[in-house]
Parts: sequence; C-alpha cells; structure tokens
Amino acid sequence: METIKNFMSKYFGGLILPDVTPIDIFEIIIIAFALYHIIIWIKTTRAWMLVKGIIVLLVFWVIAVILDMSAILWIFSNSITFLTTAVVIVFQPEIRSALEQIGRKDIFRSLMPFDDTREKSEKSETKIINDIVKATFELAKTKTGALIVLQNEVPLQEYERTGIVLDSVISSQLLINIFEHNTPLHDGAVIIRENRITAATCYLPLSDNMALSKELGTRHRAGVGISEVTDSLTIIVSEETGNVSIALEGELIRGVDGDYLKSKLKQLSGASTETKKKRKLWKGRQKDEGKTAQ
Repeated sequence: METIKNFMSKYFGGLILPDVTPIDIFEIIIIAFALYHIIIWIKTTRAWMLVKGIIVLLVFWVIAVILDMSAILWIFSNSITFLTTAVVIVFQPEIRSALEQIGRKDIFRSLMPFDDTREKSEKSETKIINDIVKATFELAKTKTGALIVLQNEVPLQEYERTGIVLDSVISSQLLINIFEHNTPLHDGAVIIRENRITAATCYLPLSDNMALSKELGTRHRAGVGISEVTDSLTIIVSEETGNVSIALEGELIRGVDGDYLKSKLKQLSGASTETKKKRKLWKGRQKDEGKTAQ
C-alpha cells in the first residue's frame, strides 16, 4: 500500500487524493463484479432494448438542457417516478428470474469466467447446417409439422423458458424425433442458439399481420410473429402440404428448396464472407418474391 501511495505522490503530487485502504479496493472489486453481472443479465433479456431506449431519451434530455427547452425538461422531471415504476412492473418476470439465478449461482465459479465458457462444438458449421436442412426436408416428405427458430443477435431466453430445456447437440435424427407425432416434445417450437438445441415445445408470439394468407395456420403465424419481434430466422414445415417456408424480419417466404434454405442458414451463421461484413440476412428481396408461390 505504501508503494502505491509513493507512486501516486511522485506522479500526481499536485492532486489531492484520498487515502486508499484495502477495504476500498475490496469495495471496488465487489462493485465491478456486480456491474459486470448486471450488464450480462441486461444483454440476455428484453431489458437490453430498454437500455437502448433510455440512452435515446438521455440524448434528448441533454439536447433539451443545452437549448434550455423548459417544457421538455418539465415533462422529463415529472415523468421519472412514473417511468421507474412502469419499468419495475413491466420487467418484473426478468427481475425475479435474475434474483433466482443469483440464488442458484456458484459465486466462486463466477469469479473465473473462463470456466463458464462452453467448449466449441466438435461439429463444424457446415455439418450443423446440413443436419438442419436434412431434418427439415425429411419432415417435409412425411408432412410432419415443424417449427425451428434460430437465434441471431436478439436473445430468445424468454421464449426458451416457456418450453422444456434440452441443451443438446444438433443432429438431424434428434430434430426429426422431436417433431414426430405423439411424442412429448412435438408440439411447439424448437429454439437453436449457439449451435445447440436449447429448448423444445416453446410458445411463440402470433403475428397480427392481416396481409398473411388466411390458409396459413398457427404454426406459420407463430413463425412470422417471432420474426417480427426478434432478428431470428424461423423454419416452418407445413403439416398440410409438406412445404417448407422461412420467416425473417416479419416476412414469410414459402416453398423454399434445400439450396435456398442452406444459403440463408450460412448467412445467419456468418459462414458467408459478405454476410460477416454487412450482418444482413435479407438480401435479394426481389429474387425472393419469385418464391412466394407455394
């Protein structure tokens, strides 16, 4: 501790610095540890969207202060209490889930972040994509309905919690078996995240888009619905026709073939060099429109 004080006095002698004790250092470590886990929690829930909104509001507030906009400043000052209460109510399930995770968490294990990183899958991206495509069209041949959601940047944990946790390696056999009729997991959606099948029988939000064809059932509306609120890609196999569709950014492309599906999955996984640069899945929309006929 004396060494630190000598260093500070030598290089920052003109500054008035408080005495730093071991307790102060310990407090800093605790606060940093807590902030780190709060940020991780925020990024894996809908709260991340809220943080972005708060940043936008803060920018407007700073502009209002600089330009002395009294009316806007009055609105901000009188809305803080209401907005705080609203945030707590809206995000009550996420807050409760976070507290439950803290209760179950191994604190000493959390202090070593490298222990929490999952080992990379032995399967390559190409093998995983081939398994997904193979399972999709095997299900299509037998007209077995299926709904497979692949996470992109927006977390899907809140939808995973509505289903049954699997955390399994991706294989065509497992996907086919999940959606087989009269099996416990066939109803609902399968969610894939970080090259793992994380959950099955998940409930998804239904789309309210009135432009969708009336002949489409709940499965297709759920696929479009999840694509409207997240940036995920959803594969839908029709139980009535056996046709394969994909939903992305609120749009539905029907009657896709294996090559087209494979190309979209490569874009999602970042296997395409062009996609790595632009991080965009919805390209060549004019070409896609030619595939809308079932």
